[in-house]
Amino acid sequence: MGCRPSCRGSCTAREARLSDHMWHAFARQLSYPQGFAGFAVGKLMKLANREPTRLAIEALDIQPGNDVLDLGCGAGQASALMLPLAASGRVDGIDRSAIMIDEANRTNSQAVRVGRSRFQCADFESLPFPDDCFERILASNVMYFWHDTRQVLSEIRRVLRPEGKLAIYLTSAQTMHHWKIARAGTHRLFDADDVRWVLIEAGFAPDLVNVKIVYLSGGVMGVIAVATLENA
Repeated sequence: MGCRPSCRGSCTAREARLSDHMWHAFARQLSYPQGFAGFAVGKLMKLANREPTRLAIEALDIQPGNDVLDLGCGAGQASALMLPLAASGRVDGIDRSAIMIDEANRTNSQAVRVGRSRFQCADFESLPFPDDCFERILASNVMYFWHDTRQVLSEIRRVLRPEGKLAIYLTSAQTMHHWKIARAGTHRLFDADDVRWVLIEAGFAPDLVNVKIVYLSGGVMGVIAVATLENA
């Protein structure tokens, strides 16, 4: 039985509020997966991130023997792809979500057992690593959630070895503006120029920052940035 004519407007408003609430809840889980819903969102992210993660890893140019940090590792699928490329090197991962760290440990259980990987909960603004310990750092689909972008990039520069590389992937603001999750206040939006600017502002040399736009399936416009740390 439908709404009476006199209540159609209020019913529509309630439906709109319910829809907004659902999208906001989904956006919060993307930012910080928790509980069963977070586990389910993690599975969805694994599928959705497959194409951009592959492109970002290609741009990172991992060499045998490199030590790699997967910053915002999620369920660990990117780490699994990078381990064979690093050969005798390490691939470590951090994430804010304990659920995702548990999943990353399961995904990469063999590498964890032999000491080639370690996954741990940590804040991006305070990385639990000594100076100059990684040749490569991947940050795929995570920059939206950095509360203090300048501090995160300062930490990245601290743990990155001279001539090491950082690769960032994010979906561009031009695409995100059309997505309801972007209205939840959980995502900071960037276009290609924004990403280039924040990397240079953080201390990466302008001629060692390469930013390009990529077009993915479904009409998604993405941004891939690669920044190389100058030799001291």
